[in-house]
Amino acid sequence: MNSLSMGRYVPYDTFLHRMDPRTKILALIFLMISIFMGQVTYSMSFLVEGVILVIAVALYLESRMKMKTLLKSIMSLWFMILFLLIVYLFTDRSSGNPHLAFTLWGFDVYWEAFLDTGRILLRLILMVMFSLVLTATTRPLDLTDALEWYFHPLKFIGFPTHIFAMMLSLALRFIPTIMDDVNRIMKAQTSRGVDYQKGSIVSKIKAMVSLIVPLFVQSFVRSDELANAMEARGYDPNAKRSRYRKLSFHLVDLFGILLVAAFTAGVMYLSIANVDLFRLVGVAAW
Repeated sequence: MNSLSMGRYVPYDTFLHRMDPRTKILALIFLMISIFMGQVTYSMSFLVEGVILVIAVALYLESRMKMKTLLKSIMSLWFMILFLLIVYLFTDRSSGNPHLAFTLWGFDVYWEAFLDTGRILLRLILMVMFSLVLTATTRPLDLTDALEWYFHPLKFIGFPTHIFAMMLSLALRFIPTIMDDVNRIMKAQTSRGVDYQKGSIVSKIKAMVSLIVPLFVQSFVRSDELANAMEARGYDPNAKRSRYRKLSFHLVDLFGILLVAAFTAGVMYLSIANVDLFRLVGVAAW
């Protein structure tokens, strides 16, 4: 449970920390589009996502986060990876021209199953890395202001943009706090004889109940304390609010968003035009 660091701001003085949060959110959206754009072949998919991985690693290192945090976050996805592998193994591949890897107990296993699983795994890693970079380099209040700025046009149809942005910000803010509570409760229950690792499925379910119940109680207590604290400070979500720190757009933000937008446009072109760079290189070499 300690492996998740989503929402934990890391105060450093880097260009990512100094960038406008609106720029970082828009860049994240562009990069997510680039990640999920399908390519004509597996080779092109891994090539494009490999380039995105290099960008993600560079941004992750610039944010001054530890690689150990990333590895722990990825390790928490092992169940999803195993589930995806099983699904792709039993996917019908009678159409097309699949490549047989081996036969297990009379069942044909194709290389495409492992390639599809690897592609999804790479996309999950990229999503986790970019999300960690965003939350680690952006203060929760700045993230709230940026989301509210993007939702501002919805005010004309009566949508409560400030309340919605505050809800998202608080959700991100309390993810690491809840993870700390989970770790603390697990240690407390383990000291009382609860075993979360061994035993039958029924005993593990009972052990999880001893974790979930106090976690929910603690979460409700914390939310009540937060509501009382905000009310004591005169917080009114419907009132017109002033800004202590105003968001400012700089030249580095313009350069960064133009660079990311150009990269996304290139990835979209490769996907829509079904461009296979490996085939083009082979034809040129011939």
